Amino acid sequence: MATNFVEELKWRGMLHDAMPGTEEHLMNGLQSAYVGIDPTADSLHIGHLVGVMMLRHFQLAGHKPYALIGGATGMIGDPSGKSAERNLLDEPTLRHNQEAIKEQLSRFLDFDSASDNGAVLVNNYDWMKDFSFLGFIRDVGKHITVNYMMAKDSVKKRLSTEAKEGMSFTEFTYQLVQGYDFLHLYREYNCTLQMGGSDQWGNITTGTELLRRIGNGKGYALTCPLITKADGTKFGKTEGGNIWLDSERTSPYRFYQYWLNTSDEDAEKYIKIFTFLSKQEIEGLVEEHKQAPHLRALQKRLAEEITVMVHSKEDLENAQKASNILFGKSTSDDLRKLNEQTFLDVFDGVPQAEVSRTEIESGLDMIGALADKTGFLGSNSEARRELKQNSISVNKEKVKPDYQITEADLINNKYVLLQRGKKNYFVLVVS
Repeated sequence: MATNFVEELKWRGMLHDAMPGTEEHLMNGLQSAYVGIDPTADSLHIGHLVGVMMLRHFQLAGHKPYALIGGATGMIGDPSGKSAERNLLDEPTLRHNQEAIKEQLSRFLDFDSASDNGAVLVNNYDWMKDFSFLGFIRDVGKHITVNYMMAKDSVKKRLSTEAKEGMSFTEFTYQLVQGYDFLHLYREYNCTLQMGGSDQWGNITTGTELLRRIGNGKGYALTCPLITKADGTKFGKTEGGNIWLDSERTSPYRFYQYWLNTSDEDAEKYIKIFTFLSKQEIEGLVEEHKQAPHLRALQKRLAEEITVMVHSKEDLENAQKASNILFGKSTSDDLRKLNEQTFLDVFDGVPQAEVSRTEIESGLDMIGALADKTGFLGSNSEARRELKQNSISVNKEKVKPDYQITEADLINNKYVLLQRGKKNYFVLVVS
């Protein structure tokens, strides 16, 4: 017996709009739904996660999820909410991206299930590549009027004065291609529901129209809200760009920190959307957070849950240890366990200076390391004073005035961390 998927989305704040009859349709036995995923990179970013979580909840409710890689549509560009066309991709790049994305999706969706509701990955390039232009406009295009297409908000926005470049014919036809995907999945897999962000409503309903006009069938549409941040800045973006699920693009430490640093208001919203914690657990956490906001119980649990889900428990533990290096008690051993990327992430923005490997090999004295060679401290006399007051550390260990930095002090064979007091850090980069 399927559970109520729509009710689950409602209390989690994940339902923006649904076509009339959608909830009743889903309560009538096992159904199939799909979400389209842009394959223009070989990794998902956290902006994709809401759609992925919807698919996971759909599978948990007893239904069959389809993840559609937009190989064909990725070659065109979607006008929804965007001001420029995407770059075109060749087929080998698309296939590489598809495999990488499937590996990431498999952390959320059960593709291997022997049951009826095992997840399936499809690529619309596989059925669109054989279409001729004449064939498509004859078999699909004639069923949708230009008036219908022009009435879509996404099209209106691109044709308004906001977008100086206007809209290419390629992009104008996007909703027909996406609509045909729905028709194809309906015919081949009896897929009756398309889900996506609220900006996709126009494209999704074009699909339901094609099901009605060509397939003589009934299709349903369901959208989730576009995720925002309370301060008005864009969700999923930092100064360094997207927060990716691929650890090579965004380290687990930086990923963990993104969620840990969310505001109280956002954390209360995100923990419903980006975790599978029950309503009871979340209500308990919200109450606990209200009693002692400074302990940041919501942010910590949110960051823990999603880091383990996207990466691993080991990655979470390493990210927490890395966090303690700046904000808690840690040792030289903790520092040495960091890989280079995490080290650079932890000390991003910390002042640094280069010293030659030759100087390290022969032993760099502390006055040189603190002042003369680096400028960390203002003068040699200040360096001597701080050393005498026992306030200088090398790689988290206090040092005496006569200490010399050698190759044995190098972290990742390249870095040395200097510290004055508790909060003043400086990185020596050995070149």
